[in-house]
Amino acid sequence: MASLYTQQDSNIAKTWILMIIFLIVLLGIGYFFSYYYQSPSILYFAFIFSLIMNIGSYWFSDKIVLGISRAKQVTKAEAPDLYNVVENLSITAGLPMPKIYIINDPAPNAFATGRNKDHAAVAVTSGLLQMMNKTELEGVIAHELSHIGNRDILLSTVVVVLVGLITLLSDFFLRLSFFGGNRSRDREGGGAILALIGVVLAILTPIIATLLQLAISRRRESLADTSGALLTRYPEGLASALEKIAAYKVPMKHANNATAHLYISNPFGPDSRRLSGISRLFMTHPPIEERIAALRQSEQS
Repeated sequence: MASLYTQQDSNIAKTWILMIIFLIVLLGIGYFFSYYYQSPSILYFAFIFSLIMNIGSYWFSDKIVLGISRAKQVTKAEAPDLYNVVENLSITAGLPMPKIYIINDPAPNAFATGRNKDHAAVAVTSGLLQMMNKTELEGVIAHELSHIGNRDILLSTVVVVLVGLITLLSDFFLRLSFFGGNRSRDREGGGAILALIGVVLAILTPIIATLLQLAISRRRESLADTSGALLTRYPEGLASALEKIAAYKVPMKHANNATAHLYISNPFGPDSRRLSGISRLFMTHPPIEERIAALRQSEQS
């Protein structure tokens, strides 16, 4: 049975694989441009840039995520009830106390981020705090602490940076295809190649970004539900919390595609969840109704 920390080794391996693939892709792009413009310095730049991005995504991606989400760190004096819930469940789970952040947003939601359990953060919206009772809040926090225990947080946070960079690369290729450069005459067809790459990337960017998110998101949410229920020993708390989250009809004020997979529920609201057929394959979260049913079934078994 899936339990807290089940996927630690798998998530560490996925993080390294993702970073290595990212390095190889950037070096490939750098090689293409160095050949096209007959400038080896471009390849050197691509190598240095890819290293900086990989290092930066490891050390600073959580700060980027919290900044994008407009989360504000709070102390025990500012949010005593929330602090006590996080502290008690952290002790139960055997985890260091994470930093606590609040997002000023009426939509109920939450996420965890950080590079490891010693440098982790839990962020909840003001709407979640207002809407949940104690057992429901405990269910949500236990879910997020499970992400920390399973080391989901580094992988899912690094993805935010890489998805953003993929979007920038797409825009870069499109712009470069319209503005020449110092090309040699024997590469007159290069402009068409650049234009083709730009168009292909522009089309594939949303798909690539979604596939990156899907690679780490859907199963980890179900596992965190299970692990969170084991942590509180009360699956109904999280099930009830998810029901309230699903019933809220308005998306978050600053919902972002790059960070959507981090949240306990899709931040774009209920309309984005009402999908069927092949569209369900591209959902970053399992259907919330299925998650609720699984939690209540586990309570009965």
